[in-house]
Amino acid sequence: MAEVVSARSIMEKVEGRDDGNNSVIDLTMTLVDKKGKKRIRVMRSYSRDQGADEFGTMYFLKPADVKDTAFLNQSYGDKKKGDEQYLYLPALHKVKRIAGSDKTDSFMGSDLTYADMGHIDLDDFSFEILKEVYVRDEHVWVIRALPIDDSTINETGYIESIFFVQKNNYVVVRAIRKLKGGKKIKYTDVKALEKIDGIWTPTETHIFMKKGKKVVHQTILKNTSVKYNQEIDADLFKVNSFYRGL
Repeated sequence: MAEVVSARSIMEKVEGRDDGNNSVIDLTMTLVDKKGKKRIRVMRSYSRDQGADEFGTMYFLKPADVKDTAFLNQSYGDKKKGDEQYLYLPALHKVKRIAGSDKTDSFMGSDLTYADMGHIDLDDFSFEILKEVYVRDEHVWVIRALPIDDSTINETGYIESIFFVQKNNYVVVRAIRKLKGGKKIKYTDVKALEKIDGIWTPTETHIFMKKGKKVVHQTILKNTSVKYNQEIDADLFKVNSFYRGL
C-alpha cells in the first residue's frame, strides 16, 4: 500500500532539505522589461547555517551603478525573532533596514521581493495537495498554499501560491503566485537543476510577472559557480561588514 502523505509534511521536507552550507555562489541576474530590453547584474552570494539560524549575504559586483550594493538576510529558528534584512547603499554610505511593511517591495528592480529572499513560516499557511503531474519528465506534487490571515498576505504580498514539488528531491521546480490585488500573477520556473556535491541546486531560474496574458517583466537567475562547505568569515554576515566591502 502506498504511503499517504500530507501537503504539510511535504512542505516540511521542502523546508528541511539539505540546500548546502557555507556556500559561495557567483550568479548573474538578467532583468527584462516588457519591451525586451535587458539589464545584466553580476553578484556573489554567501550563505551559512548556524543551528536553526540561517544567514545570507549578497554583493553586487557589476555594473558600476550597483557595484558594492549589498544585502543581508538573517533568518532565525526562534519565531519570536523573525527575519532581519538590511540593504547597503554605497552611494549614500548607508545601511537601510527592510521594515515589515517594505517586504513586498521589489528586490533591486527584479521580480523577487524582500519577502521572497527571506524564510517561510509554514504555520502562516494552510496546504493542500491538488494533484500529481510531470514537469520535465519528473513526478511532482502540486500543492496549494493559502495564507491563514490578512497579516500574512500583507507581509508576503500573495493571496495564493501553487508549488510544484519534485517528488524525488523535494525541490520546488515551479511556482505560481497570485499577488494581492489580483491583477498580477508571478511565475517561477527552475529551468536547470544540478546535483552539486550531493546537493540538488537550481542553477537557472526564470521568474516572470504577467498581467492578464501579457508578460510585463522577467528576471533570469543563472549560477556561474557554486561551491559548498567553504571557509567563510562569520563577520561577513554582520551589518558592519558592508562598509568594508569584499
